Amino acid sequence: MSKSRSQMKTLKKVLQYIGTYRFWMLASIVLAAVTVVLTLYIPILVGRAIDFIVDWKNVDFDNILKLLIEIGILAVTTAILQWLMNTINNKVTYQVVRDVRNQAFTRIQKLPLKYLDEHSYGEIVSRVIADVDQFADGLLMGFTQLFTGVVTIIGTLIFMLTIHPGITLVVVGLTPISLFVARFIAKRTYDMFRLQSETRAEQTALIDEMVGNQKIVQAFSHEDEALEQFDEINDRLQSCSLRATFFSSLTNPCTRFVNSLVYAGVALTGALSVISGGISVGGLSCFLSYANQYTKPFNEISGVITELQNALACAARIFELIEEDMEIPDDADAVILEQVEGKVTLKDVDFSYLPEQKLIEHLNLDVKPGETIAIVGPTGCGKTTLINLLMRFYDVNAGAVCVEDQDIRHVTRDSLRLNYGMVLQDTWLKAGTIRENICMGRPDATEEEMIAAAKACHAHGFIKRLSNGYDTVIGEDGGSLSQGQKQLISIARVMLCQPPMLILDEATSSIDTRTEIKIQDAFAKLMKGRTSFIVAHRLSTIQNADRILVMKDGTIIEQGNHEELLEQKGFYYNLYNSQFAH
Repeated sequence: MSKSRSQMKTLKKVLQYIGTYRFWMLASIVLAAVTVVLTLYIPILVGRAIDFIVDWKNVDFDNILKLLIEIGILAVTTAILQWLMNTINNKVTYQVVRDVRNQAFTRIQKLPLKYLDEHSYGEIVSRVIADVDQFADGLLMGFTQLFTGVVTIIGTLIFMLTIHPGITLVVVGLTPISLFVARFIAKRTYDMFRLQSETRAEQTALIDEMVGNQKIVQAFSHEDEALEQFDEINDRLQSCSLRATFFSSLTNPCTRFVNSLVYAGVALTGALSVISGGISVGGLSCFLSYANQYTKPFNEISGVITELQNALACAARIFELIEEDMEIPDDADAVILEQVEGKVTLKDVDFSYLPEQKLIEHLNLDVKPGETIAIVGPTGCGKTTLINLLMRFYDVNAGAVCVEDQDIRHVTRDSLRLNYGMVLQDTWLKAGTIRENICMGRPDATEEEMIAAAKACHAHGFIKRLSNGYDTVIGEDGGSLSQGQKQLISIARVMLCQPPMLILDEATSSIDTRTEIKIQDAFAKLMKGRTSFIVAHRLSTIQNADRILVMKDGTIIEQGNHEELLEQKGFYYNLYNSQFAH
């Protein structure tokens, strides 16, 4: 797609958002028109006042005073109308920006996990925050100056034609030069601003990555390498920003030069017309004022066009995010899972993240209600992938995953996921109180139910020792809480919901051995009568599982309980002995 077509496509999308507030936009245009008319009428009054000065001894002070009062009233009225117009423009701009951000955030919530895995968080954040801010700046400038500028140009031409058509032709004849210069520069700035936006996103992604993992960076003395990488990106950003700014900064002086030519042409033609009696001195003064007002919007519009190039480049990036393919929507006749007992079946399942890189092939599994299934195996064997398929974060390439004999592709995602309780190795707590984090899945839970869940996983003790107990506010990702404490709160969150099925992905990996024993006891109570999937590296935590699945290269190579697998003296036997060898 060509640049111009791409820009037009982006502009149409922007106009669709603006169209929601067409009433306010119409009000802004009307105010702009009235403001321009009043502004253009003032030079006529000034010209009349000049004409009342016949010579140094013959000045009509009475009429001049009346005209000055009239000019003052018009000036105050114009200022009030401009303030109203700017207020409306601000209102529309930030409502449009709010709508764009809402849509972007909503789309992020509905994007498939594949997109989030393939794009850095910093780059996504840059689109939603930095790019939208740049878009808002350009849009506000467009509203504030573009409308007024266009109306000023049209209005000025009409007023000039009523005074002297001949001189007006001189002005119109020189106008295309200004338009040509502005267009020439604008065409070359769009790509530069887009590159600037993309490089800024790359920089944001790096900063997000380094700041979020500063401990590891320092632990491995990676500061110098990180700084080198940052400097390289920063140099590229400087280079493309300088080019974009240089070309955009050419616009104003170039158009000003053309405007000076217009002003000089009007002055010369007008002076000759005054000598020949074709126009009065006051009329020439009025015309020169109009010529200045006529050319001024071209300077503003050229600046607006430059800013709009930047805004459109940023808008194109945010629209790319908004238009990303969402998760495959639920079927129109999708089943809502109710009265789930916990029967899970995998039928000849094939799945891979990349077509050329095989992972899970011909996987079959039949899980009875209430059964505890442990999944073990080396890194990259497909344990976490299996969990992703159970939760339908990814859809299978072939075969089927069934819950209660229902293919989960024909089940609503919400009802499927509500029937799972999930505790991951990487805990996540939101900024807020301990209470809000525990009750995230059940906001209507009572105080007694919340405390009971916390006591069951041995979190109540340390929570009560915090400054405000359950009302203690924690920062993003748990703030000052230890990894083990954050994990305990995550487990309490699941215990409160009491779903019919559980997924525990290395749920106790960050907890000390003493606490782990207590947690295992709590899990045993929680899992009683519930279908549970446990992903574990520490084999000591899964010895009581009803069935242990040993995975390697995406397939189940062994299965049975702990004693049966040890008797087979296969892969599990070797794995177990490697962990407990002295």
